[in-house]
Amino acid sequence: MKKARQHGGQQKRRAGRTASGAVSRPVDATSAGSQPARAAKSVDGPGGGDAWTGRDRFRAGIATRAFKLALLVFLAGVLPVALSLSIPHDFAFFELGFLFTLSIYDLVLAMLGLSVVVGMAERGRDIGYIALAFLGVLLPMLMLFDTIFPIILQSPLGDELFLIAPVAVLLSGIALWLPGRYRVFGATLAAAVVALSLSLFIGLDDFGIGIKEFALTAVIGALWILLSPGLLLRPFRGAWLVIPARIIGSWLVVIAIIVTVSLYVPLAPEQQPPLGDPSAPDVMMPGIGSLDAPSLPPLDPAIEEGLEDAPGGDGSDLFLPREEDARP
Repeated sequence: MKKARQHGGQQKRRAGRTASGAVSRPVDATSAGSQPARAAKSVDGPGGGDAWTGRDRFRAGIATRAFKLALLVFLAGVLPVALSLSIPHDFAFFELGFLFTLSIYDLVLAMLGLSVVVGMAERGRDIGYIALAFLGVLLPMLMLFDTIFPIILQSPLGDELFLIAPVAVLLSGIALWLPGRYRVFGATLAAAVVALSLSLFIGLDDFGIGIKEFALTAVIGALWILLSPGLLLRPFRGAWLVIPARIIGSWLVVIAIIVTVSLYVPLAPEQQPPLGDPSAPDVMMPGIGSLDAPSLPPLDPAIEEGLEDAPGGDGSDLFLPREEDARP
């Protein structure tokens, strides 16, 4: 009897589990079906799916540690510059170096274009390639500037040094138009040209490489411009950046063309007033004489010998009426 009861109890338990599983399946199906409904509700919410997705992406990007560190780096460059320019004082060499880099407007635009590429880079090592190409040209040029610069002057590049900066801007704009797999290569090439141009600006400056603080902060300022905006942009990278990047690239290409044309086309000379005709007769004014070459009366012999003072010691009556001038 006990065995029969135990066997019957086991059958009831199995039947209960099977029934509970059969009941639970429709519930799971319902809950699974409710998930797409919730997703559809979140996508089709007010303002459309793009608004919700963009807002979520923005919030998630701000919350990342990478964005917070990039923001600190960005503020570490902005706040000292703002304080330095707002407080009247004698600028130190390290301040002048940082501000000097910011004053080279065409290279600043080129580095900002490269910074957009940094923000769009898919891998962290792509950023390393760009920074390595930049420093790999800039640092040797500054450390060996007195040796390398005469060689550059004797090369065919020596007569076209003024074109390096526009070419750097042009290459930065073209890099932003390249597809993803070629974009980093184009940005690496552009970074090397930007570094070459920047090294010439720093090396030929009055302070230049002779003052270490000036050169050091100029390089730090260039790295800050090259990396800081892009690192702020990286947490929000995506397909939406392609069109804005190409718009910025188009602007850079146009700016490079305008700068290049302005370097080759000479400015119109200022109009000079016409010179007088030497063959024309002198204009005689009553009491004054000729306007072109006023004549002076002959000096008295006593004045020439120093026995008497010349009239009008203050020069007020040097222009005396000539004898042939008619008086009214």
